[in-house]
Amino acid sequence: MRILIQRVKSAFVTIDRERYSSIDGGLLVFLGIEEADESSDIDFLAAKLINLRLFDDSSGVMNLSALDTGKEIMIISQFTLHASTRKGNRPSYIRAARPEQAIPLYEKFIFRTEELLGRKVSTGIFGAMMEVNLINDGPVTILIDSKKRE
Repeated sequence: MRILIQRVKSAFVTIDRERYSSIDGGLLVFLGIEEADESSDIDFLAAKLINLRLFDDSSGVMNLSALDTGKEIMIISQFTLHASTRKGNRPSYIRAARPEQAIPLYEKFIFRTEELLGRKVSTGIFGAMMEVNLINDGPVTILIDSKKRE
């Protein structure tokens, strides 16, 4: 399981030309699920996400988390995070989990994040064609892979 985290000033998701959800500032998280993923990957990444110190303290040092600051989180499914570009020029998504496996894990990740954060997070719709608009803050972009644990 991989998450790509972007610190944003704002973000919103449009589906079928209608705004579906938005955040005013916080973390935009793209979540990629692969066939080998399980509950332990969810627990690791959800805890890491809410506790990662990506926001400035009063000294201007990134020393505060979304949990510390009350910043919002938006989670968007993104199977392309597991693209392999090893052969040729067309990415292969063979490692990405199929929807019947990925949807329950996506929903569990959202639930676990909300549980640890103590409030709701914004989302897109799994499998929908989405337009994600954001204003990057920093920019700060972090990739975390639950298999590598780094």
